[in-house]
Amino acid sequence: MSTDKKPGQSTLAAHAGYDPMSHQGSVNPPVYRTSTVLFPTVEMLERGDVKPYEGMRYGRVGTPTSKAFEDAVSALEGGYASVVSSSGLGACCTTLLAFLTAGDHALITDSVYGPTRNFANKILAGFGVEIEFYDPLIGAGIRTLLRPNTKVIYLESPGSWSFEVQDVPAITELAKAAGITVMIDNSWATPIYFKPLSHGVDLSIQAATKYIAGHSDAMLGVTTARDRPTYEKLKTTHYLAGQSAGADELFLGLRGLRTLPLRIDRHGQTGLALADWLAGRPEVQRVLHPGLPGDPGHELWKRDFTGCSGLFGFLLKTYSREAVTAMVEGMSLFKMGWSWGGYESLIVPGFHLPARSKRGWPDGVLIRIHAGQEDVDDLKADLIEAFARLAVAA
Repeated sequence: MSTDKKPGQSTLAAHAGYDPMSHQGSVNPPVYRTSTVLFPTVEMLERGDVKPYEGMRYGRVGTPTSKAFEDAVSALEGGYASVVSSSGLGACCTTLLAFLTAGDHALITDSVYGPTRNFANKILAGFGVEIEFYDPLIGAGIRTLLRPNTKVIYLESPGSWSFEVQDVPAITELAKAAGITVMIDNSWATPIYFKPLSHGVDLSIQAATKYIAGHSDAMLGVTTARDRPTYEKLKTTHYLAGQSAGADELFLGLRGLRTLPLRIDRHGQTGLALADWLAGRPEVQRVLHPGLPGDPGHELWKRDFTGCSGLFGFLLKTYSREAVTAMVEGMSLFKMGWSWGGYESLIVPGFHLPARSKRGWPDGVLIRIHAGQEDVDDLKADLIEAFARLAVAA
């Protein structure tokens, strides 16, 4: 393409990290199942331990398969370079480890993914990092929490259970002035619908297990850095911690990424249609979806995001655990499972929600929905039958 025309999202997804002539014309890069890499000279052999972020040194450090995936994600994110991990949680935790040390203070959103919260409390705190959780709706008010030793601000927007949208530009502006590293879990929107780096974030993290892979058959995480120094620090930590991703997962992740814009558009349309429909159901007291007008995060979402994914929640009115169990068990299309982002629709009752310390959970039972690729009328019919079971058991 001409240098004065910037390619669109779908074009990037289809062609980023794409180099068939490097692989005998094969459209997709081969799956490099590689541990040992051979070198012709001592100098080249030894260079791998000096700069592990440069070139192919060992299978764990990187292969042509991982490079193709990382390059494609970096192009979509608009970042300098990306680093893969064995899972989304692996990406979250290793990214935190790369920028925190004993005596540091880290601010983490109270709406953070539960396992990431546990890692912060049990591992980082054990290493001498001071962890403080903040209200996800604090926005520019976060300035009152900044300290001389604050090194990291960690965001997740929207939260994957409560769906608050954070004022990312306001937070990053304050962080930049104070020299604080900002990182975000961007798994909900993916870089298709939100570009964290263009809003001042330093590191964008994704559970590529979810929308990027998209078929519930791969475990994969990826973090994208905005510049070379940030990338080198991140990559070195991954190298020293032994983090890597399997060759087959990388292949599946890259394959899924090629159709990400199409799939997430369908997820988002179906999810928004279901959310709007659920808002009118008598059993529901509130729908948690930033794409709905009237949602507390709608204006920020409309300002910063270009679309929505298929993950959202809704609060039932007061029902017993037994009634809610009867509702969610025995569904035809919505199945129960601890993930999202795949082609299938999921439903999870929030009987045991992640701990929170700054903003309590609202009354009622929180139900989390992931809208898959099924026809929306079929999904509504499945929910209508579920509500009928709820009424009988109430």
